[in-house]
Amino acid sequence: MHPSSIFHTDADAARAIIAQSPLATIAANGADGPVVAVVPLVWSEDSSKLIGHVARTNAFWDALQDQTPTVTAVFRGEDAYVSASAYPSKAAHGKVVPTWNYIAAEARGELTFKTDLNAIRDSVSVLSDHMEAERETPWAVTDAPERHIDKLANAIVAFEISVTALKGVRKLSQNKSVTDRAGVVSDLMKHDARAQRLANEMNLETRA
Repeated sequence: MHPSSIFHTDADAARAIIAQSPLATIAANGADGPVVAVVPLVWSEDSSKLIGHVARTNAFWDALQDQTPTVTAVFRGEDAYVSASAYPSKAAHGKVVPTWNYIAAEARGELTFKTDLNAIRDSVSVLSDHMEAERETPWAVTDAPERHIDKLANAIVAFEISVTALKGVRKLSQNKSVTDRAGVVSDLMKHDARAQRLANEMNLETRA
């Protein structure tokens, strides 16, 4: 995460970043070196744990199944390149350089695997219920035949991360002048949808 506190969020904002961008890159140290998994994670009901699962064929499970490892999960929200040409101050003194604006969160904690079939079903239900919540006709685990779900559940392992440290970053040109920030927003709005979404986040940050 960025070292400057000007870009840091509070814990609630960090949790919101994770809820909005649940796909995480999880890193841990295995016996033979670092291992990484890319999986969606969702908060437990009390927001103290992150819930997910991996395939039993995943190297992450293979390397860590006999451990209770400390892991770091990184979540990426919107991001975009910022050209130095976007700053109006470039014309005044030229003392500007390009950068990258982004929203991200980092959660650290102890990971515990759960191999019980009921625990795996519960984990999958929590994830699918979260992801389906805003759909007009949300899918639920109970919509599929029980035998089919059990067959798939036997091929995965669930886990929880008991979060002990949480960081959020919204690096949105807060260290720039109002004029330069407006210039960045204007420039980003000329580019792709990702850049435009980040521009909208910059506007939200300005109004906060």
